[in-house]
Amino acid sequence: MRLGAAVLASASLFALAPSGPPPVAVLPSRLADTGGGSQLVIAEAPRGDATSGTLTWWDLRGGHWARAGSAPARFGARGLVEGGARRQGTNTTPTGLYGLPFAFGTRAAPDGTAMPYRRVTENSWWCQDNASASYNRWTEPRPADCRATESEHLVTYDRQYAYALVVGFNYERPVRGRGAGIFLHVDGSGPTAGCVSVPEDAMRRILAWADPARSPHIAIGTRGGETAVTRY
Repeated sequence: MRLGAAVLASASLFALAPSGPPPVAVLPSRLADTGGGSQLVIAEAPRGDATSGTLTWWDLRGGHWARAGSAPARFGARGLVEGGARRQGTNTTPTGLYGLPFAFGTRAAPDGTAMPYRRVTENSWWCQDNASASYNRWTEPRPADCRATESEHLVTYDRQYAYALVVGFNYERPVRGRGAGIFLHVDGSGPTAGCVSVPEDAMRRILAWADPARSPHIAIGTRGGETAVTRY
C-alpha cells in the first residue's frame, strides 16, 4: 500500500511538471532598448542581404508587450546595413532604433490618426541635397539651395506615399552623406531604395494605432548577426 501510494504521488508530480523548453520571451522584451515609450514597431529581416521580412507592432500594457498587428515588409534593394555606417545612395535600409517624428501622405489621414499628419501638395519636397541647409527635411516649397535632382518631389510617389511615417534615421542632427528620406510607407512594385514598406491596409492600421503620447519607436534589424534587431 505504501509503495502504491508513493508511485501514485510520483506520477502526480510528474504530470504537474512542465514539459518541453521554457517559453521564449516576446520579441520586444528581448531588445536592448525600446525607446522608453509604450508602443513599438519592429521591422525584422531574416538576414542582412534580404529584401523582405516582417513588420510587427506592439503595445506595452501592465508591464507586458502584446502584439497589435503584423504584416509582410520590404526593405532596400541591397538589404540592410548598420545605420551608423550607411552611405547615401546605396539602396540599403539602416538598422537601429529610431523615433517616428510625424506622418504624411498624398491622401487624407486615415480615421483615428493621432500622429501629426502633413498632407502632400505639389509644393512638398524631401530635401536630400547634401549641400543644402534643409538636408533631410520636409520643405514646402523647395528652397533655392536644394536641387530638385537631389530631392524627392513627394507628390510624384502617389502610390508609395499614400500614407507614410518618417523614420528618425539621421534626422535630429543630420550627418551629410549618411542618407535622407527614410520612411515607413506603402509598398511599391518591389524592394525599396532604403525605406521599409508594407501593404496599404497595414499602413492605414498602423496610422490609426500609433499614438504620439505613447512615444512610438521603430526598431529595424535582422534575426541574428551584427545587425540583429535585439541589439537595439
